[in-house]
Amino acid sequence: MDIQGRTASYRHPQDAPYVHKVGLPPKQNLFSEFKATLKETFFADDPLRSFKDQPGSKKFILGLQTIFPILEWGRNYSLAKFRGDLIAGLTIASLCIPQDIGYAKLANLDPQYGLYSSFVPPLIYACMGSSRDIAIGPVAVVSLLLGTLLQDEIDPVANAEEYRRLAFTATFFAGITQVTLGFFRLGFLIDFLSHAAIVGFMSGAAITIALQQLKGFLGIKKFTKKTDIVSVMHSVFDSAHHGWNWQTIVIGVSFLSFLLAAKHIGKKNKKFFWVPAIGPLISVIVSTFFVFITRADKEGVQIVRHIDQGINPSSVHQIYFKGDYLLKGVRIGIVAGMVALTEAIAIGRTFAAMKDYQLDGNKEMVALGTMNVVGSMTSCYVATGSFSRSAVNYMAGCRTAVSNIIMAIVVFLTLKFLTPLFKYTPNAILAAIIISAVINLVDYDAAYLIWKIDKFDFVACMGAFFGVVFVNVEIGLLIAVSISFAKILLQVTRPRTAILGNLPRSTVYRNILQYPEAAKVPGVLIVRVDSAIYFSNSNYIKERILRWLIDEDDLVNESGQTKIQFLIVEMSRKLFSTESSLV
Repeated sequence: MDIQGRTASYRHPQDAPYVHKVGLPPKQNLFSEFKATLKETFFADDPLRSFKDQPGSKKFILGLQTIFPILEWGRNYSLAKFRGDLIAGLTIASLCIPQDIGYAKLANLDPQYGLYSSFVPPLIYACMGSSRDIAIGPVAVVSLLLGTLLQDEIDPVANAEEYRRLAFTATFFAGITQVTLGFFRLGFLIDFLSHAAIVGFMSGAAITIALQQLKGFLGIKKFTKKTDIVSVMHSVFDSAHHGWNWQTIVIGVSFLSFLLAAKHIGKKNKKFFWVPAIGPLISVIVSTFFVFITRADKEGVQIVRHIDQGINPSSVHQIYFKGDYLLKGVRIGIVAGMVALTEAIAIGRTFAAMKDYQLDGNKEMVALGTMNVVGSMTSCYVATGSFSRSAVNYMAGCRTAVSNIIMAIVVFLTLKFLTPLFKYTPNAILAAIIISAVINLVDYDAAYLIWKIDKFDFVACMGAFFGVVFVNVEIGLLIAVSISFAKILLQVTRPRTAILGNLPRSTVYRNILQYPEAAKVPGVLIVRVDSAIYFSNSNYIKERILRWLIDEDDLVNESGQTKIQFLIVEMSRKLFSTESSLV
């Protein structure tokens, strides 16, 4: 029925053919209503559906498959899938080994701890995770965040052992946080961090990470511990006359150019995806060999020097379960765990959508949390899904999480036999690898799109960005979360409203500001409210409608148009599709 028909029925109610009566919902007692609300909030996907009407033995098997999805998809594993996973696993291993060494330095830890974190956690995730494409390991943003928060509490040089213990403690509680969120099905909490805030935070973190690499890239020995751009640039320019090493700069610039060229080749032709993936390993091999034969380390080129050989030692006894550092480890762990979780879930959902399969966010949280809890006990620091490695994993044709197992085996062999070969690896090459890895985190296109769509979202994006770049990562994250919550509150208390007009030669109604050709119906004011009405926004909606009515009356007095006789408030966009009279 169009608007004219509706207004006619309001003018002549006696002519209406029938009247719809709204029935009362069935009565429920308080307990039943509370139970239904709780179930809809936390168990909307009905996770126990598959257990209904099953014998005890079947329920036990289903329970094991729920905790360890590998028991379900592993039954149908084939040689064809293994070939894809083998190639993908070897490819991401060639990328992760040099990255892990660099990321460990970003977290102010010795290089072997980065490799440890790409051995045990991927094995745990492969058994418990539900994503086929995520590649697990240390990532730049979490490494920087962890390093920044930890060094505020303990000097990583003067008190290296206590620093490591706090790192393992933070990793343990990061895992506990993730498991808790998944077990109690609180995954929806991470959705409160808006996409715009994440774009700004990631972009700011990428620039901060790149600036931190200037120490290794330029061969600077004395460098600021602060991460803000002013302190970093001040430290760089102060050391310009006596602290830079030209041989280091030549190595850094040469291999950074090579890595960026390899990325360009991979983007231009998807068939050459392996070129940027294998580029870091080639850079490490060539630069290490060059430094070894020229003994450039004697000319001031800083090198890795030593990486402990052997697999992860136990670190259970090093975790702080009491004392002054316990609460500090809990606080840092919660922050790092939430950031790691947000990144992993975003990556997992992206690739799941591309391959058209379902990702269980709560299972992911339990898997990620478990791998970090176990990792904290095996000398690992916080690991999560890496976007660069996951993209390479996807492009290499991975079929299942077995690609993570292949990667972990390669890292194991590296730890067991190959770590002495990295002795002469220059720090400049690690800096170049990290810079080339994080440069894509600065998403100009996304920021521009946010500006075009929603200016408030852009403020959230820029607030997080400038907070990270000019203060520190923790403040940037706090700004991102605060602005995200502020936007949610604003949208609830000040929902969008619009006046609708009729599109010519149709029964379709649209926002008159977005559709200039839409014409108001004489004598009728049609208002759309893009939100449910709550106690927090009811007064605003009433006042907004009354203001429009007053404005319309003023227009009538000025132009002599038909007075407003009817007000139609459209509050259910779902009920009125594009075929309906009112949208």
